[in-house]
Amino acid sequence: MSEFTSTQIQLASRPTGWPTAENFNVTNTSYGPLKAGQVRVKNEFISVDPYMRGRMSDARSYVAPYEIGGPITGGAVGRVVESASDQVPVGAVVLHQHGWSDTIQDDAATFNQIPEVPGMPLSLRLHILGMTGLTAYVGLTQIASMKSGDTVFISGAAGAVGTAAGQIAKLLGAKRVIGSAGSAEKVELLTSKYGYDAAFNYKDGDVRGQLAAAAPEGIDVFFDNVGGEHLEAALASFNNGGRAALCGAISGYNSTQKLAGPDNMANLITRGLKLQGFTLSSYLHLSEEFGAKMGEWFAAGKIAYDETVVDGIENTVEAFLNMMQGANTGKMLVRI
Repeated sequence: MSEFTSTQIQLASRPTGWPTAENFNVTNTSYGPLKAGQVRVKNEFISVDPYMRGRMSDARSYVAPYEIGGPITGGAVGRVVESASDQVPVGAVVLHQHGWSDTIQDDAATFNQIPEVPGMPLSLRLHILGMTGLTAYVGLTQIASMKSGDTVFISGAAGAVGTAAGQIAKLLGAKRVIGSAGSAEKVELLTSKYGYDAAFNYKDGDVRGQLAAAAPEGIDVFFDNVGGEHLEAALASFNNGGRAALCGAISGYNSTQKLAGPDNMANLITRGLKLQGFTLSSYLHLSEEFGAKMGEWFAAGKIAYDETVVDGIENTVEAFLNMMQGANTGKMLVRI
C-alpha cells in the first residue's frame, strides 16, 4: 500500500465581501501507507455549495468555520482504490465530507458506502438524489408543512435546491408553483423543464410586484434560498396562515454592510404567518423516507435535473466563485 500525493484546496484567508482566488491555496498533501481500518478514495465529483461561503468567515453559525490553512470540506463522491478495511472494499462507491481534493485517505468510518445503480450517474448522489434533494423535501414537508392545493413560491429556483423543490412541490400536490431566477434563460427553463407554473427574473427589478403578478391569489408556502427582497415580497403576498422555510439567504452572504430587514414584518402578526429557518443536520433521520420517494419518482421518469460541471480539481475555486455569481444552472460540480 503505497504512499501518494493528493491535490487539495485550502482556505488561505477569510474573505471580506465577495471571495476571490487569493483567499484559497491549491496545495499538495502527502499520505503514507494505509493504516489498519483506513481506505484511500479517488474522488469522481466534488460539490461546491453556497453554505460554504458562511464557513469561510468566523461568525457564529450552525457549523464550525473553516480553519485558515485547513481544507475546504464538503460533499464528494468517489471510489475506493486501496483498502485496509474489512467493511469497505476496493471498488466500493462512497459518499463523504472530506471535500475539495482529488484523492483522500482516512478511516473507513468517515465514508458512507452506497450502491452503484446501472445507468445512474454518481454525480446525482450529490444533488437531486442526495443532500440538495433532501433539503428541498425537508423544507417543504417538515418546515413549511406543505399541503396539496397550496401555492408555493421558491426563490433561487434554478439552483440545485430550487430545481428539486419545484418538482417535489408539484409531486406533493401543489396547486401552483412559482419561481424566481436570475436570467431569461433560467426563467424559461423553470417553466419548460421543471414544471413551474410561472417564473420571473428578479434582475428585472420590483420583486414584490413581479411575485404579486405571478400569484394574484397569494401564496401559502415560501421556500427561501435568497432572502432580502424575496423575503419581503413573500411577506407581502402571503395568504393568512402562510408558512416559510428559510433555507438560505445568498443575497446577503457577501455583503460588507449591515443588511436592512423587511419593511412589512407586521404581516407576520396580522396574517398569522410562520417563518422557520432550518439546517439539514437536524433532519437526517428522514433520509430513508426521502430516498424511497425520490427513488420511486426518479425511476418513473418524473424527475429532471441539470448539472453545471467544471473539469479538474485545479478549477474548483473558479467553479465556486462562478456559482456564487449565479453562473450555474442546477447543481454546480467539479469532475476530477
